[in-house]
Amino acid sequence: MITVGDEVSQALQKIARGTGIVFAGTVISMLLGFLGRALIARYFETSQYGVYSLALTIISIGLILTTLGFQNSLPREISVYKEKYPSKVKNLISTAFLIVLFNSILILIFLNFAAPFTMELFHEKNLPSVLKIMSLALPFSALTATIISVSRGFGRVRERVYFQNIVYPLLFLVLVGIGILLNADFSFIFFAYVIAQALTFITLFLEAKRKKFFKFQLFLDLTLGKKLIIFSIPLLLTGILGYVMNWTDTLMLGYYRSSEVVGIYNAASPLARLLPIFLNSAGFIYMPIASSLYAQGKLREMGRVYQILTKWVFLLTLPIFSMMFLFPEVTISFFFGTKYLEATEALRILALGFMFHIFLGLNGLSLVVIGDTNFNFIANLFAAISNVILNVLLIPRYGIVGAAVATATSYFVANVLRSLKLYQRTKIHPFSWNYVKPLIISFLLLGAVQQMKLRVSNIWEAIVILAAFLTLYFGLVLLSKSIDREDINLLLAIEKKLGVNVGLLKKILKRFV
Repeated sequence: MITVGDEVSQALQKIARGTGIVFAGTVISMLLGFLGRALIARYFETSQYGVYSLALTIISIGLILTTLGFQNSLPREISVYKEKYPSKVKNLISTAFLIVLFNSILILIFLNFAAPFTMELFHEKNLPSVLKIMSLALPFSALTATIISVSRGFGRVRERVYFQNIVYPLLFLVLVGIGILLNADFSFIFFAYVIAQALTFITLFLEAKRKKFFKFQLFLDLTLGKKLIIFSIPLLLTGILGYVMNWTDTLMLGYYRSSEVVGIYNAASPLARLLPIFLNSAGFIYMPIASSLYAQGKLREMGRVYQILTKWVFLLTLPIFSMMFLFPEVTISFFFGTKYLEATEALRILALGFMFHIFLGLNGLSLVVIGDTNFNFIANLFAAISNVILNVLLIPRYGIVGAAVATATSYFVANVLRSLKLYQRTKIHPFSWNYVKPLIISFLLLGAVQQMKLRVSNIWEAIVILAAFLTLYFGLVLLSKSIDREDINLLLAIEKKLGVNVGLLKKILKRFV
């Protein structure tokens, strides 16, 4: 007979075994993307980096509108059609491709028509020409996202990892590096963006044809297309609101201040957005496993998986957060240079906002698991409105600090609402006693180190101090006996997956269960 503990351990082990390739791809993607932005920030003016950030934000919003939420709906629909209407799968895929292609051309035309108005809106004379160049990448990036959605519908993740997470950011990084070595004009960056997106799509399309996991055909089924769009609309709206939360600060800084201020702020923003890397990687695998438990009526097991996973993600993220929160000056100067030090306080505030999201766990995905997708939209809507209002109130007076406060607050609002709804529906929450104890220890130690007001001159001094802090922290976690038996089982799964012997660590942990 399988006990609750065995069920939870099995679910956690599946998550541990499946997270590897997703996490590796996510890490590589974020690292390459971050290096690309850091190169641009270091070798060009802050105002130029600001123009690039503004244009990229507008293009990202255009991509959401172009794909109509298909990234999330298409995998689900393909899975359903494979079981119920296998003969229609090819028609569904080709219809989705043609809709996205047609829509991308419409959005491309619209962006070129609207580009001149962005000069007045954001007070930046170079933005229209930049937008016209970068918008050429829209059909390529939209079709790439569609192919990856199709591959996910067939249970494949390699296309996402290899092409979206590695090929594109690597191509862009190499092209940017070549441009810098050749002392190319700043406009080269925008052409590099288009070329990287086009080459990524071409290589992915050829690989998809070679693997033959789907057959592309020029066929438009209006009935299937209508059903797909109707099903995707709530996901599209949720995605748009997510982008509003992510990019309102950048757009409104461009409106109220200048592209130079946007450039400075976008030294802090991408750093803080590194924090959910473990949470997002775990979420990709958590979704199907939690769905299976929920379908079997095993809410207790689902809740326990939620608690253990949240604790592990928090512990893994704490070192990165501690570096940003305790030593924001050396963190920014190391990656972007001293000319971006004005973003120090903004980094600390944004890091708090994203860490709060991690602290509460995968509440949004859990709502999707239990079928309450509408509340995700409501939570995002409420948070997005509060974000806009706070940006309007705070940016004119406080600049990038006000923008950071607005963004952090919106994440706080969204996550509190989701967690309350999840608890109301299922009684699931992250706060086991063995999670609360590490939380209290981390709050006390971070506060103590912050009060010391340590002065560090470079990143290496900060790393030494951080290593001592983390050693003390994890020592106190062990002494407080915050280790669960499921933690040991999860470690065993990781050991088996990686093929490494962590016998000594297991012996130590078992003493403190």
